[in-house]
Amino acid sequence: MRLFKRLTFLAAVCAAYGTGGGLAHASLGQPSPWQLGLQQSATSVMDSVTSFHNFLLIVITLITILVLGLLVIVMVKFNARANPMPSRTTHNTLLEVLWTVVPVLILVAIAVPSFRLLFHQLDIPKADLTVKATGKQWFWSYSYPDNGPFEFDSLMLKDGERKADQPRLLAVDNEMVVPVNKVVRVLATGSDVIHAFAVPSFGIKIDAIPGRINETWFKATKEGMYYGQCSELCGRDHAYMPIAVRVVSDQVFAAWLDEAKKRYAGNIDPGRPTAVAAAQ
Repeated sequence: MRLFKRLTFLAAVCAAYGTGGGLAHASLGQPSPWQLGLQQSATSVMDSVTSFHNFLLIVITLITILVLGLLVIVMVKFNARANPMPSRTTHNTLLEVLWTVVPVLILVAIAVPSFRLLFHQLDIPKADLTVKATGKQWFWSYSYPDNGPFEFDSLMLKDGERKADQPRLLAVDNEMVVPVNKVVRVLATGSDVIHAFAVPSFGIKIDAIPGRINETWFKATKEGMYYGQCSELCGRDHAYMPIAVRVVSDQVFAAWLDEAKKRYAGNIDPGRPTAVAAAQ
């Protein structure tokens, strides 16, 4: 019993390191130097992902320790020198039942929170805001179909263009802006090849496929800048099309929206069907 408690404690420590709680803490919305594990969560979906990750890490750590212990026992106790007359046993009903039933129970214990998480991710609640993200070689374009016919491109800033506090290979010229504590429905598509819209802190990742619209959602609970990247190999500059989402208050978002309508109004054809209409 004491050995089991020690192994459980070791697994919990490994889980803490695995989620960034050990050697380095993740910065909000972006990776940190020497970071271990997942980025800080900013949505309920990512909270569930992190919790499921911690649970699985404990399970696989305990299984690994158990298997390693059994292998050591076999090597020490049943080698040719320690056991010159090996047993001729070919069947053991209890062992056969155990090594069949126990893995099934472990898989069931994993399946229950797994299905719960999938339902949480795929069951999109009523949206407060819809954003269409179009992957292109090699940048993203954003439009807000519920808020007028405007669209803008988001390109990665080069080294000479970045400010001191902007991360390399992640900062962009025009961020996707959304309000805090609002359900944001993201419609993802591609204009040329398959891309993938992914923001780790939101717990979202979805393919952007030409000629098709996929959808996901998030509800950011903290204001700030959140970064992601295209997560589908899409060509030469795949590594240089980051995603930047700026989460702001309702007042700031309303002001930004008014400015965006004037600034980017000429970037989209007013007669083109909206992404929401296409999705329906």
